[in-house]
Amino acid sequence: MIDLRAARADPDGFKAAVARKGGAEAFDELLEADERWRELVPQVDELRSRQKLKGKPTPEQVEELKQVKEDLRRLEDELSAASERRDELLQKVPNPPHESVPDEVRDDAEGEIIGTVGDPPQLAEPKDHLELGRFEMERGARLSGSRFGYIVGDTARVALAMYRWALDRASAQGFTPVVPPVLVREEAMYGTGFFPAERFEIYEVADEGLYLTGTSEVALAGLHMTEILDAGELPLRYSAISTNFRREAGAAGRDTRGMFRVHQFNKVEMFAYVLPEDSWDEHERLLATEESLAQELGLPYRVVNIAAGELSAAAAKRYDLEAWFPSQERYRELTSASNTTDYQARRLGIRYRAAGGPEHVHTLNGTAVTDRWLLAVLENFQDEGGKVAVPSVLTGFGAPPTLN
Repeated sequence: MIDLRAARADPDGFKAAVARKGGAEAFDELLEADERWRELVPQVDELRSRQKLKGKPTPEQVEELKQVKEDLRRLEDELSAASERRDELLQKVPNPPHESVPDEVRDDAEGEIIGTVGDPPQLAEPKDHLELGRFEMERGARLSGSRFGYIVGDTARVALAMYRWALDRASAQGFTPVVPPVLVREEAMYGTGFFPAERFEIYEVADEGLYLTGTSEVALAGLHMTEILDAGELPLRYSAISTNFRREAGAAGRDTRGMFRVHQFNKVEMFAYVLPEDSWDEHERLLATEESLAQELGLPYRVVNIAAGELSAAAAKRYDLEAWFPSQERYRELTSASNTTDYQARRLGIRYRAAGGPEHVHTLNGTAVTDRWLLAVLENFQDEGGKVAVPSVLTGFGAPPTLN
């Protein structure tokens, strides 16, 4: 959630910032609710103080105390309602975007293209991943429904090698490997900002109060929820491998062929807890790590500074790496790296011991690899006959040198 004290100090500046993400109306409602709450607090305190009398009350005081008690009960109910309303609206106001975040969206990108690396392969008739690897989509649909599939044989070996390679490279950058839970409580989804905005994307386990996560960002953010960390421990960096689940409710009719947009996928995620003054350097470090992975494999890609209106509620800034997909003749999202500043930490109660008392940490997340990287490898390293030369770096982790 946002820093409400900072918002009170500069309401116009905060409103202008959150308006870039469509949050102006919710912000106005929040300030109105907060003002009502602040009006009620001294009134309730004053009535509570009037209940404290020294000695035996006089008959007049007894009658007065009855009225005070009645007024106090009424105002406490109003204060409770005002507090609930304020907390509800705090959940709806997005994290203000950083000033370097653009507002415009290009026709073929969700923000400003800030760099392109590598040359797309020149193929007369590029094949897509279904033709290049072994994916059982019909059998997956028979088992689980549409947008589920099997990855089979040597194609699976390439995928498994890729996850192991990504974990190895993340470890070399100081990220501690983690295998996290993928079922979490509701407070973790609210704490990371996925609820309420993206609730429609999340699978719920009925009657259990648990939700299947769409990214291990949720579990990694929850690793230190409600804790006060020592400043000397920071930064804390983790990398998690997990299976993830998304309903893709807002993607009807898009990318329905093959494994490009499915309900279940695997992912290696990076996550960092840092001091506030270090978070923007850490954001650039995350991006550099993602770029180093794409460059090591030799994938052609571009970097996009995502526009304010396309950011999640939690992100103050996000970079996407988009790889070239020959079969689509366009760049598509491969990774994202987001700085959520103190937004998630406030909601999850994660602080560190500062000189003046506990302060909230900053949290950041970034993709190492997902199943989509497998598709990018298949398409970008195919030859005209449909044979795929697997990047040599992956063969050291158990991948075959070629497919088909």
